Amino acid sequence: MRQILNTLYVMTQGAYLHLDHDTVKVEIKSPSSCPLEEEPPHPTLSRDGERETKIQVPLHHLGGITCFGDVSLSSGLLARCAEDGRAVVLLGYSGRFKARLEGPISGNVLLRRAQHAALSDPAMPVSIARNIVAGKIQNSRFVVMRGMRDAKASEDALALEETAKALASILPRLSKAKGLDEVRGLEGEAAKAYFDTFDRMVRKDEREAFRFAGRTRRPPRDRMNALLSFLYVLVLSDCVAGLEGVGLDPQVGFLHALRPGRPALGLDLMEELRSVVADRLALTLVNRQQVTSEDFEEKPGGAVHLNEKGRKETVVAYQKRKQDEVEHTVLDQKVPLGLVPHLQARLLARHLRGELPDYLPFLYRA
Repeated sequence: MRQILNTLYVMTQGAYLHLDHDTVKVEIKSPSSCPLEEEPPHPTLSRDGERETKIQVPLHHLGGITCFGDVSLSSGLLARCAEDGRAVVLLGYSGRFKARLEGPISGNVLLRRAQHAALSDPAMPVSIARNIVAGKIQNSRFVVMRGMRDAKASEDALALEETAKALASILPRLSKAKGLDEVRGLEGEAAKAYFDTFDRMVRKDEREAFRFAGRTRRPPRDRMNALLSFLYVLVLSDCVAGLEGVGLDPQVGFLHALRPGRPALGLDLMEELRSVVADRLALTLVNRQQVTSEDFEEKPGGAVHLNEKGRKETVVAYQKRKQDEVEHTVLDQKVPLGLVPHLQARLLARHLRGELPDYLPFLYRA
């Protein structure tokens, strides 16, 4: 028996969430109180004539609540979520992480002690980081080879084949890397090779609208980068939740350097999943025209962000993607993709406890 806790994503600006017995009620401003809307009042209009109930979800069905932009939550709901150990994540309008609210720290203190002690070990951080990067490279290569098979033009297939070879050539050097700087350097080399031909996996008739000349962050400068950045926020939130669920400290990582307020271990765990979860989904959304150029907006200064319609389409697709069954090579069984961050967190915890000789990364097998 498997239980996968669901996340409630709230993206409608001005929404208000509050506790109603053992349910979460989401209310929005009614048409009568929104002069820009011309629809008649909804039959579920609240008694005061200002808000209507959009959705009501049993609290025990939710593992977390994620809010985008101008969304309010009642103090009663926040207190209940903290009491139950249910995380509430606050993101900016564009999906940038703002805060994570939760109750008292739980988990095994001995595990967290082992996690912190691992940083002082001369070999363990390098070993963990090396395996994380190996998993990332192999999963990136899977995405590239998938794109090579799907390519309509021979020049695209050839370019992607060269990328796959370049990624494969990094793995033997990675296995011999002795220090974190060398591991990080090889990770950067692999990322450059991967993104140099990323646009070759976009349909030709969509390449002008989704022109991609490499990763740009804070802020994203084009539509594809905006879509990727938004998806990475969703994946990171799931990775942090998985780590916290087993009692690990998301801020104490091995591949990513420690910085105040930075979920370094969450970023570590996300590296294995970026390509097969976020990048592959972004390509699917663009190539199937589920997300189009109309789903973005440009901000002063050149920043590009998904608009509300684009965010909703992306989140729905992401939630469906998490339900896909994939082969977990370590467990030797099929599992929902959304469960993988939690499983990898448990494998990392077992390694830190000394129950596994190595941390074994997730290798994607459809």
